Amino acid sequence: MTGPHPAVAAVRSAVRRLLESLEPPDRVAVAVSGGADSLALAAAATHVAPRLGLAVHGLVVDHGLQDGSEQVAADTAKALHAMDFTEVQVLPVEVSGPGGLEAAARRARYEALRKAVPDAMVLLGHTRDDQAETVLLGLGRGSGPRSIAGMRPVDPPWLRPFLDLPRETTVAACVALDLRPWQDPHNADPRFTRVRLRREVLPVLEDVLAGGVSAALARTAAQLREDAEALDAIAARFTGEPDIEVLAEQPAAVRRRVLRRWLLERGVRELTDAQLRAVDGLIGEWRGQGAVWLPGGLEVGRAHGRLTVFQPPR
Repeated sequence: MTGPHPAVAAVRSAVRRLLESLEPPDRVAVAVSGGADSLALAAAATHVAPRLGLAVHGLVVDHGLQDGSEQVAADTAKALHAMDFTEVQVLPVEVSGPGGLEAAARRARYEALRKAVPDAMVLLGHTRDDQAETVLLGLGRGSGPRSIAGMRPVDPPWLRPFLDLPRETTVAACVALDLRPWQDPHNADPRFTRVRLRREVLPVLEDVLAGGVSAALARTAAQLREDAEALDAIAARFTGEPDIEVLAEQPAAVRRRVLRRWLLERGVRELTDAQLRAVDGLIGEWRGQGAVWLPGGLEVGRAHGRLTVFQPPR
């Protein structure tokens, strides 16, 4: 008696390892676009989750960005019903807002997934190749170690079991299972940065560096995540209002983590690295400088040995 195809075994093992590493949730959901990555994830989840006593729900987001998107979503939902999902939902969303089409679609998708199953963990089909693209984007934008560390396998409510698997494994799993993925035209559209990274930049790097680039970038992300988690653990020891005298004795990387958490708790959003460094300068490079402007019309200043977030009078 032979076992499953190696690619099928690999995707199932990845899902099982991740789910078994968690406190057991009551149910899990799978976000499925209809592409190879998410279809392979859906098939693996419906094989593994019931064996762990978990109900599994399928979520199909219809971004409405292409003619026929409703039919694609319906076909994907039909495929999930054939896999015996406990429940399948199609989630139409409106894509709008700042940051370009990619960012707006991502915001709309994640918001819809959160609202659909607020009490479930959601499995996402990001692969090692997606991780490599994320690292390159972070490097190119100078986004700092938090961005270059890439996506986390466990980032509640999101679970990404395939971050150690190449995209070719999910494609092979779909072939072995006789699943027919949808080919999203946007995945070949050079208007999108990720598409150009995938089709132009990464192949050149693979050629110049003699292969293994995607795996190397993913390893780099994992190493940076470990470092970041260690620094976050140190920063978590500093609670409450920032104590300037105590923080001034800490390394800048720890100070900025403490300050970032403190600012987020006070309603500051979309904090850039430059803004965070300017706030850190109120401690590490104090010369009597004025307040630092922050998003949302807020400012943070230093007076009488304390930092204060305030909204200046208009």
